[in-house]
Amino acid sequence: MHLIIMKIVTLLLKKSMRRILFLVFILYHTIAFSQQSIKGKIIDAVTKEPLEMAAIKDSATGVIIVSDKAGCFTFNKPKGNIFYITLTEYSGYILHISSPKGKYIIPLQRSVVNLNDITITHQKNIISTNRALSLLDLNAHPAKSAQDLLRLVPGLFISQHQGGGKAEQIFLRGFDCDHGTDINISVDGMPVNLVAHAHGQGYADLHFLIPELISNYEWGKGPFYSGKGDFTTGGFVAYSTKDVLDKNFIKTEGGLFNTGRLVVAVNLLNNHVKEKGQSLYIAGEVLYSDGGPFTQLPEHFKRYNFTGKFITPLGNNNRLTVQFSTLWSKWRSSGEIPERAPDEVYMDGRWGTIDSFQSGLTARTNAIIKLNTNLGNNTKWENEAFYSNYNLNLITNFTFYKSFPTEGDEFRQVENRNLFGYHSTISRTLYKGNTSFNTEGSVGFRTDLINPLELDHTERGINLEKIQYGNVKETNLYGYIDENIRHGNWLFNIGLRYDYFNFYYQNLATDSFATKIFSGLNPTVKAGTISPKINVVYTFNPAFQLYLKTGKGFHSNDVRVVIAQQGRQILPAAYATDLGFNWKPFPKLYINTALWYMFLQSEFTYGSDLIDQPGGPMQPTGKTVRYGIDFSGRYQVNNWLYAGININYAHPRCIDAPKGEDYLPLAPTFTSTGELNFKFSKGWNGGISYRYLHDRAGNEDYTLTAKGYFVTDLSVNYTKKKYEIGLTIENLFDVKWDESELEYTSQLKNEPAPVDQMSYIPGVPFFLKGRFAVFF
Repeated sequence: MHLIIMKIVTLLLKKSMRRILFLVFILYHTIAFSQQSIKGKIIDAVTKEPLEMAAIKDSATGVIIVSDKAGCFTFNKPKGNIFYITLTEYSGYILHISSPKGKYIIPLQRSVVNLNDITITHQKNIISTNRALSLLDLNAHPAKSAQDLLRLVPGLFISQHQGGGKAEQIFLRGFDCDHGTDINISVDGMPVNLVAHAHGQGYADLHFLIPELISNYEWGKGPFYSGKGDFTTGGFVAYSTKDVLDKNFIKTEGGLFNTGRLVVAVNLLNNHVKEKGQSLYIAGEVLYSDGGPFTQLPEHFKRYNFTGKFITPLGNNNRLTVQFSTLWSKWRSSGEIPERAPDEVYMDGRWGTIDSFQSGLTARTNAIIKLNTNLGNNTKWENEAFYSNYNLNLITNFTFYKSFPTEGDEFRQVENRNLFGYHSTISRTLYKGNTSFNTEGSVGFRTDLINPLELDHTERGINLEKIQYGNVKETNLYGYIDENIRHGNWLFNIGLRYDYFNFYYQNLATDSFATKIFSGLNPTVKAGTISPKINVVYTFNPAFQLYLKTGKGFHSNDVRVVIAQQGRQILPAAYATDLGFNWKPFPKLYINTALWYMFLQSEFTYGSDLIDQPGGPMQPTGKTVRYGIDFSGRYQVNNWLYAGININYAHPRCIDAPKGEDYLPLAPTFTSTGELNFKFSKGWNGGISYRYLHDRAGNEDYTLTAKGYFVTDLSVNYTKKKYEIGLTIENLFDVKWDESELEYTSQLKNEPAPVDQMSYIPGVPFFLKGRFAVFF
């Protein structure tokens, strides 16, 4: 009996000891988790690329943080040991932590985008407030051309004129941005905008970018972003190309108007090497098109693109990226046609031409070297250097016989440019209790050397005289500090940026009006500007977020105008504010809305800040004001049907002009785009979309009208793992529309006097294009 009692006691003690040990174990790990940080890196399961903006949620507290550009995250003093990881376009992942020690590598598998998976989280910075829209839109309708890349930004409209090889004219938030004057565009950190361009300040030609290589893009409206400098008044767009191809492909396209396109992209390293973090791919594009039913002058538009990108780790903490791209393009152009011309005897219908010698040739070669370094202690360091060689030879004729009644007003714009620059950016995140401090500091420069920059008077493509001729050296030095403070549901962003410019123009023209303009002037002008930013975001819950953005920005002016005006109004300021919200009223609906206001110290509208025509430099319009509202909605009807709509209203006016004469020519006032996309599990996908641009003022007193349009496009694809067959129809209902309209005072041959009238480029009619792609 005694032995039995002893065994029972011993057994109970053993069980109690186990319980005690278990409790001690739980207590130890709870204390350990509460006192240490969880570190990890999130990557694509196939390509091994780091994934930014993945949301990591502590199951015990509901606290959410996001991964950085390197895919890394640090969860400071978590309460639980289970974490939920989500990212748009990827399946969710549950991370079970057994020990806070070490770094967890978390591979995510791609999946179909579903609005249910989108949560409104504490963003890492103010730019990320639009991240959800970018991911949804890029997934819903992958861009088919360089033009489509720009149209991905809600409220941004474009037009192509003077042939398919020119940079698009851009419209955004009540701005006629011309070819880039009021929108900052970059690719992989390299600026696309070109200062003092022969055809227009800020000229941003994206055609060197192969759209299938885009991995993601960021965009923002207004001047609220410390990392974005020159031209960031209307907003910015920053594209990132893929580091690794998820699959190799060959794509062919063919359509009406003798249109054909071939794209090839191939990974050159095997999967074993990619596991080590190395990648190398090359891609090429060939395009030909006659541009439309031009009866007299088919465009004969040709474009050749080649790009390559190599990535390799250097030790454990460095990642080197080297990339190269080159573009060559040539075309003919019918040019802008005065509205009266087709009704008279000057041309054969709206698809004819008046001056058949209008044409263009352009080339751009880019090289980028980037080194990303992990310095430890949540500190990242990025160094990037870039170089571009750019050439343009463009012949145009806007006014025909107005300035030169005998020879005509045909002229050639020419430039040969070397652009190079560098920036160094350090970012560090510190944690103190429930508050995180992300500090980003950067310094950099860009220098443009243009030799020559010229405007020639020509006849039938042959030079008659040099109207302008000179060399340019322009340098922009800059630095900024940007602080993001996250505490609870709050995000505070405070930034300060300084830009310094050195402008130099050496006039080499003789016996022309340019000689009189620049004679006796100092060829060098220097100027600087400070741009403060203060932004606040409050996330009420995973369904609603409110933000207030305030900031000052600027756009530089053409160096020829800067020297001609001897430094007056070199860097006119733009002051703006946004009040907006992101809202998911129910799981399948996402809404973004913003009320906005902007004041410009000095407005330079179309043509007035350039010396790109024989008429010479013109005066700035004066102070301007814009205000409006932007609305974007995305709705997941069901698992296979997705809808989106953007509605944008703007009220742009010139303050210094009398009422009734205060309109800003070509500035958009009301625009809308919408789409209905489908994607079935069996492979069928596609959609129908529209874009609407309302009538707007053609000149300052609105006696001329730039006509609006409503155009519908359709696409249908059958996509399988190894191939894709697709069909696209642009302008489905074959509406008559004008893609570009501009005011010109022109004089046709034998007309007694010049006529002030709108000139136009006809929009493409019904356009059918098919494609076939093979994936391997």
